[in-house]
Amino acid sequence: MPYAIELLNITKRFARTVANDDVTLKVLAGSIHALVGENGAGKTTLMETLYGLYQPDAGAIRIHEKEVTIKSPHDSIKLGIGMVHQHFMLVPPLTVLENIVLGAETTKNFFIDLKKTTAEISELAEKFSLNVPLTEKVENVGVGIQQRVEILKAIYRKADILVLDEPTAVLTPQETVQLFKILAELKEQGKTIVLITHKLNEVMAISDHVSVMRKGKIVGHLETPKTNPQEIAQLMVGRPVLLRVEKSEHKAGAPVLGVKELTYVDRRGVEALKSVSLDVASGEILGIAGVEGNGQSQLVECITGLIRPTSGSITINGVEIVGLNAREVFARGLAHVPEDRIKRGLVIDLSIKENLILSLQALPQFSSRLSMKRAEITSNAELLIQKYDVRPPDPNAITRGLSGGNQQKVIIARELSRNAEVIIASQPTRGVDIGGIEFIHRTLVTARDSGKAILLVSADLNEILSLSDRIAVMYSGRIVKIFPDNKVEESELGLYMTGSNQELIREAK
Repeated sequence: MPYAIELLNITKRFARTVANDDVTLKVLAGSIHALVGENGAGKTTLMETLYGLYQPDAGAIRIHEKEVTIKSPHDSIKLGIGMVHQHFMLVPPLTVLENIVLGAETTKNFFIDLKKTTAEISELAEKFSLNVPLTEKVENVGVGIQQRVEILKAIYRKADILVLDEPTAVLTPQETVQLFKILAELKEQGKTIVLITHKLNEVMAISDHVSVMRKGKIVGHLETPKTNPQEIAQLMVGRPVLLRVEKSEHKAGAPVLGVKELTYVDRRGVEALKSVSLDVASGEILGIAGVEGNGQSQLVECITGLIRPTSGSITINGVEIVGLNAREVFARGLAHVPEDRIKRGLVIDLSIKENLILSLQALPQFSSRLSMKRAEITSNAELLIQKYDVRPPDPNAITRGLSGGNQQKVIIARELSRNAEVIIASQPTRGVDIGGIEFIHRTLVTARDSGKAILLVSADLNEILSLSDRIAVMYSGRIVKIFPDNKVEESELGLYMTGSNQELIREAK
């Protein structure tokens, strides 16, 4: 079988950083090829070089056995290459049809030939099982539909090579299954697909071959049927990795965090939270599962004092905290790992040691009336850097230069060092590589075993199922179901998460 893609001895540098170091990757035509590796391994840079967003400093590119020069995405599109980015490149106020044809319009007398265009796209949608509502605005459809729009947009531009970057990051289990059916259909129709992912179960489920990158180099080419997740993970990290969360049976104590009849109406008059009630006991992890945008963020912001609920009660050890600001809430025994580490968790132009005392700088441990205690701040940072394996192990390193996983470790280190009774962990491993995920999961389980009450909010169902002692599902601003343990199938969770089975949700209320 001929190669659709040959990236030969590709090197790409950014200043002194070598993102791709003499990389050779060959992808067979008509196959699904997974590209995996930790954050910063060079996967996305390599594919963005293929797509024309970057030009290599050395090496050659061959498409369908012909050497080519790709200076821009326009060149790659002409060569039949399409890329679906992790963050969709769609215009929300435009319709699905308008997004698909934007920049590639079929015109008649200087106007878009809507009849012909609609017929062409409808035919493609049917051929590749990519059913989408063409007249609906993108802002009104879910992420699963938006992803189909991106794929259809690439196919409409005659792409026969598709690169998908973390395509299941925000999909429910049902949407993931549907996506895999679409990818299998595309492969059957002769398309070549490169899948950038960190989810090894998906690599095993859908790919024919897998290439592993580490520190800018290819460290392994494997046939998927002849490998396993453990081998892939060890190649990615360079050491054996524990892929499952090991934890003892939880021994829950008394409720510590209590939320009762919590309602929040935002500035637009939208009821984002609708009479939400839950509790978290010491020594347990309560996981909140749900498609993003169903009230999870508002729930966390109400609990942490970032916004004030319209009505309802929030207590820590029976003491009401509604009406307190974030600093006062933290003083009552709460720690917060925010979902957006850059916006809410760090000041990235400060050093590691400065970020490790954010919101703690007024404590006598770190400051006096007249000045900061610099030696104590540095000593605190050295201790936490070692305990939480932050790299580089330099208290003076600027946080902007850290990988996403190490930035997250800085936040985890700071928040858990508070010794707070309640930990709110929102998307704690988002954008973190497999080695960092293993470490953060182990850290949260250790905190739970020491008696902390942990509320875990995550869009990653594997994470919810692995870490949680109980699971609550949010849909449309409500808690629609609480499972007393984590012994539940992903497919059942997905039904509640998407509101697909309204009868189940009515029964759960």
